[in-house]
Formats: sequence, structure tokens, C-alpha cells
Amino acid sequence: MLERWFQLAAHGTNVRREIVGGLTTFAAMAYILAVNPGILSEAGIDKGALITATALASAIMTVVMALATNYPIALAPGMGLNAFFTFGICLGAKIPWPAALGIVFYSGVVFFVLSVTGIRRKIISAIPHELKLAITCGIGLFIAFIGLKNGGVIVASPPTLVSLGNFREAGPLMVLFGIVLAAVLVWRKVPGAIVITVIALTGIGFLLRGPDGKALTSVPTAVVSMPASLAPTFLKLDLGYFWQHWKECLPLMLALLFVDLFDNMGTLIGVCQRAGLLDADGNLPKIGRALTADATAAMVGSTLGTSTVTSYIESAAGVEAGGRTGLTAITTAFCFLGALFLTPLIAVIPSVATAPALVIVGVFMMQSVAELDLRDFSKAVPAVITMLAMPLTFSIAEGIALGFVVYVSFNLLTGRARQVTPLAYVLAALFLAHLIFR
Repeated sequence: MLERWFQLAAHGTNVRREIVGGLTTFAAMAYILAVNPGILSEAGIDKGALITATALASAIMTVVMALATNYPIALAPGMGLNAFFTFGICLGAKIPWPAALGIVFYSGVVFFVLSVTGIRRKIISAIPHELKLAITCGIGLFIAFIGLKNGGVIVASPPTLVSLGNFREAGPLMVLFGIVLAAVLVWRKVPGAIVITVIALTGIGFLLRGPDGKALTSVPTAVVSMPASLAPTFLKLDLGYFWQHWKECLPLMLALLFVDLFDNMGTLIGVCQRAGLLDADGNLPKIGRALTADATAAMVGSTLGTSTVTSYIESAAGVEAGGRTGLTAITTAFCFLGALFLTPLIAVIPSVATAPALVIVGVFMMQSVAELDLRDFSKAVPAVITMLAMPLTFSIAEGIALGFVVYVSFNLLTGRARQVTPLAYVLAALFLAHLIFR
């Protein structure tokens, strides 16, 4: 039955690999169960309901993506988008959180229209193959940078922007050890290497203390708990506020749409390229279904009570663990449902335990740089700008925008204008406007 549904043999995989891939993806993104409620609760939303909404939205839309595309892509409330929801819309623009959920819903509606009409697919097809590879590599650098930052290996420094963390503390040393441990396990082809690393570091964290004198891994208050009620957030979105204050809300909705559009595009290209799912021309089959599922995710998430739900780059962890089909995503979805009852255990996983996993996944994705012909300057310049911009701007979307503007400008000024499609010129103009007026 599983073979018939997911075509495992055709994708060179089996049930065990798919389950390990799904568990690995969940291990890499389980932090969202704690982080998303923590961010959105700052806007005044009930935290218990947010935990339930986060898990349910992630599970439901991951299953939808798996059944619609048979891709190993998991979905969850997007990082960055949740911060914009709280600090940009609710606290910054003083918009009530039910109205902010309404703005998320409308962004999903526009997203859906762009997807079903094929406009978004044409946008992705307008991106040249070398930029798609650069997006994959740039996301790899971004993920690795996030891992090093979350683990305290890299810290902020006013004189130099970033600097090395304090290795007299246990946290950064644990992360460094975890990176080496995960790398060795991967090199030895140990199944579930990243999951093993996360579990091992979580266990070690009980024995080590941070600068505040507390153990890096706190003792859970319980093992099993019933899910919190969804009543405080379910269907609480306010759809009328947008039309009453459209001049104020429209720019915020377009900002959500823009970030979701291009972050999502980068994630789909990056993860599916690593999974070998792109065709000979570098395009993604079933892209229309994937885009429609993503668009639906924003609407569904807002009705449950959370910010924009989108494809997760941490899906790359499951791909590197062997996941190739929707069975990987289905496994991740079941983990999210199970997490509803295991929230106390998941909440104790420290960032130093997940940081090495992000670094290793980043290394995997950076391997795509071998396919880039950096000796061709016309390809090297936009590719390198794209790769550098993602971690330095802390945004996949901004990296794509900078790289695309450089790509089109370079070709225009070197007599290669005909190599650029008309849609690419339109996109470059929109990207440039975004960079200037954002």
C-alpha cells in the first residue's frame, strides 16, 4: 500500500529510510512548538492555545503537502513571519491580533490566486538554474549561521557585527562537540545521525550548567500532558478590520505575501534540489500543487490562530537522512500530533542540542556549490551575492532579491539582454523597488 501511494522504489528509498527522514525533520524543527507560541504570545494571544494551534497547523498542512505532491516537505508557522506578525503588525502598527490573523488570511488568498493561475509557477521558471543552485547554497549558509548563532558559537559584536562566542562557557563547547559528533556519525553512515546527536546533547545538557548557573537542559515537569484548548484562538480572526483600515493594512498584507512568496520559493527549490526532485531543466514537477498547498497553509493557520504557515527549510534535514517522498512528511506530521501530548518533554530540548543539526544540514546544502561554474563571471557574481546576502541579511527573500537584481543588471549591461526573460525583468524591477522602499 505504501509503495503504491508513495512510489518508494521509483525514488530509491524504503519505509525505514522514510520514517528516519521524517523523525529527523521533526527533530530539526520541533523547536517551533516552543518558539512560535513564545513569540506570538507577546501579541496577547493565549500561549497554551498557541502550542496546540502550532502543532495542529503543522500536522494538517504537512499531510496536505504530502498527499498533493509526494514531496518530503514539512510545513509549520514560519520563523521571521511570526516575528513580523507580533512586532511589526500587532505591537508596531498597534493592530489587534484577531485583525492581524485576518491580514494573514488575506495574504493567503492572494497567494492562492497567484498559485492556481500559474503566475507563481512562471515566476519560479524565470529564475535561471545557476541562481537556483545559489539559492540552495545560500540557504545552507543561512541555516549553518542560525545554528552557530543559536548555540552561542557566533555572537553579536558592535565593532565587527559578529564575533566568536565565549568558549569558557559550556554551551558553545557543546555545540562544537555536537557538530563533530554529527559529522562523524554522518561520515560513518549511521542511520538517524542527526536525531542521535540531538538526543545525546539533550542528555549531556542535564549535567552541564550555563552562565546563569542553571542546567542547560531543564528537568521536565511532566512526561505526558493533555493538549491545551484551542478555543481562545480558533476562528477568532477579524476579517472586517482590513476593509475598515485598508490603507494601513494593505502594505502589511503585501509584506507578508512578499516574504512568504520568496522564502517559500527558496525553500522548495533548495530542499527539492537536494532530494533530486528537479527535472533536467532545473524545474520542479508538481510545482503548481506545492504552491497551492503552501497558499492554503496560510489561510488554514490563520483560522486555527497562528501566523503564516509555510514550507520549512528544516525539511532538508530529513532529505539528508534519506527521505525522498511524502511518507517522510507524513511521519513528521504524526510526530507533531504526538507532540500535542508530549509538550513537556519537547520543551526541554535546549538550543545547543539542535544547533549542530542545523550546521550539518547547512554543510549538506552547500555541497551544491560544486555544480556551479564559478569560472564564468556572469554566473559567479549573482550566485555569490545571493549566497552571501542570505545569512548577512538574515533573510532568504532578501538574498534572492539582491541576487536577482545583480543577475538581470549584469546581463543587461554586458549585451546579454536577450538571455533574460521578460518576466525576469519585471521581477528585477519589483525586487529593486522592494529593496529601495521596504
